[in-house]
Amino acid sequence: MTNFEFRYASNPKDAAKYNTEELREQFLIDKLFVENQIQLTYSMYDRYIVGGAMPVGKSLPLETIPYLKSENFLDRRELGVINVGGKGTVSVDGEVYVLDKKEALYVGRGAKEVLFSSTDVANPALFYINSAPAHKHFPNKRVTKENAEIVHLGEEKFANKRIINKLIVNSVVETCQLQMGLTELLEGNIWNTMPSHTHNRRMEAYFYFDLEAPQTICHFMGEPQNTRHIFMQNNQAVLSPEWSIHSGAGTANYSFIWGMAGENLDYGDMDIVAPNELR
Repeated sequence: MTNFEFRYASNPKDAAKYNTEELREQFLIDKLFVENQIQLTYSMYDRYIVGGAMPVGKSLPLETIPYLKSENFLDRRELGVINVGGKGTVSVDGEVYVLDKKEALYVGRGAKEVLFSSTDVANPALFYINSAPAHKHFPNKRVTKENAEIVHLGEEKFANKRIINKLIVNSVVETCQLQMGLTELLEGNIWNTMPSHTHNRRMEAYFYFDLEAPQTICHFMGEPQNTRHIFMQNNQAVLSPEWSIHSGAGTANYSFIWGMAGENLDYGDMDIVAPNELR
């Protein structure tokens, strides 16, 4: 079963007037994993799709949705998948890829059948999904930490010491515009993406996971001089428009997945905002 919803893009002047409920309705994706369902959110930010699949005891097919007007989901799209649960498999037109936790799979444009399955019903896989429009086909590729590009950033005195795992980026796998990676904050560190930044050439989505209950994460967004915040729980995602910063601070350490699409594939293309410049 596939559930789907649609989100319009928001003007920053309008978003500045949203109350808490309106802000959450527009940007927060609060339910990604439902047993034996695929949850999809189609966003008008670069027509990006954010979703999750939780197969338990049966395989879940990635079906097309009405917004795509296509016979198959990937007729004009590419797909990134990162497993954040137990071991599972993704079958792409009959070829099976095994994904352990924090491993990724890139699926190129044109694939007809994509099936998600869990290896252990008692510990099901949780497949986090991002998809963007694609102009050509690139080969499918499984990406583990062994062949990811890994960067260590931050300092403990600033509470932002973290490991960035670049999984689906152009230095690791060829894509049209989709980029995804996974950042792990070390114990005792709470800040991500600080100093903050915007990038008008790309939108972004964050998915927070491995957050110990009942802790929370405060995700900061909005224009640098007119910021807003959304409190988030484990296994929730948030859309980040091109005009918005995207930083977070948790009451404990956590991991998060970033996904991007837009004008270019330059990971370093960002406009930095110093901490003391935020308002």
